[in-house]
Parts: sequence; structure tokens; C-alpha cells
Amino acid sequence: MSVKIRLQRHGKKGKPFYWVVAADARSKRDGKYLEKIGTYNPNTNPATVELNLDSAVKWLHNGAQPTDTARAILSYKGALLKHHLDGGIRKGALTQEQADAKLAAWLEAKAGKVDAKKEGLTKAQADVKAKALKAEQEVNAKRLAAAAQAEADAIAAATPAVEEEVAEVEESTEEAPAAEENNETTEA
Repeated sequence: MSVKIRLQRHGKKGKPFYWVVAADARSKRDGKYLEKIGTYNPNTNPATVELNLDSAVKWLHNGAQPTDTARAILSYKGALLKHHLDGGIRKGALTQEQADAKLAAWLEAKAGKVDAKKEGLTKAQADVKAKALKAEQEVNAKRLAAAAQAEADAIAAATPAVEEEVAEVEESTEEAPAAEENNETTEA
């Protein structure tokens, strides 16, 4: 029986979610499997990968052949490196402690890279939000300035009409005393 480490698709249309499984090469893609090794979610950024490292290495030792995508996932999580280091231990090139130290150092470096990418993505999202907020504030300020200008123009348009009425009232009050003066001068 030929065993493959491959992906088994789950999730809804357009939102794939995969199980990483060890399965007989003759079984269907989403059919019977021997063991579920982990999960892979490509919908997140960066992709979320959960993997049982010991189980994956056990299947690799037993001769399971990973598919291309499964090989990339196993490499990403360090299963292929651990398998390689275990081969060195069997040959006597390394001790178990040396192999564990190399694997731990590699896993730390990989975790640092992943964390840096996550931080970069969150920083980029924060920058985009800040830029959008600033643009929105500028638009709001322009809108408020335009509203204030329109209100001032409306007041200015109404003010001359009021000033004309005030001027007419002032003129009529000025004409009335002049007429009274004329009446007084003619009587005297």
C-alpha cells in the first residue's frame, strides 16, 4: 500500500479549509484516510498551519510521500528538517541533543520571521486606517467650511435687504423732521 501525505478539502465554496492527512494513494481526495496530521487554512494572512510534527515525521519515516503542497507545508513547519536530522542521527553524524538544538534554533528563526510578517501586516493595516481617517477628516473639514461659507453668503444676501429697509426707515425719519422744520419756519 502506497501512502501519501496530502490535503483533504473542507470548508464552503470559495473558502477552502484543508486537513493534512496520511492516506492510501488509491483513496479519493476527500475519502478515507489513515490519520489526520494537521490543518491548513489559506484564508488568513499569513496562512494558518497546525501540524502534529511527531506524527508527520513518523509517516515520513515509514515512507509516506507528500504531495507538492503538503511538502511545502511540512517544510514550513519543520517536519522535513526533523526527518532529515533523524536520518543524521541514525547514521551517527549527529547526536540527539545536537539535532534537537538545530531544530529548536530553526523553529525560533521561523517563528521570528512569521511574527515579523504579522507585525508588518498589522502596521500596514494601521497605516491604511490612519490615512483613511485623515482623508475623512479633511473631507469633513472642507464640508464644514463650505457649509459655513454658504451660511455666511446667505446671511450676506439677506443683510443688504435688511440694510435697505433700515435705510428707508432712516430716510423717512429724516424727511419727517425736515418737514416739521419747514412748517415751523412758515408759521413764524
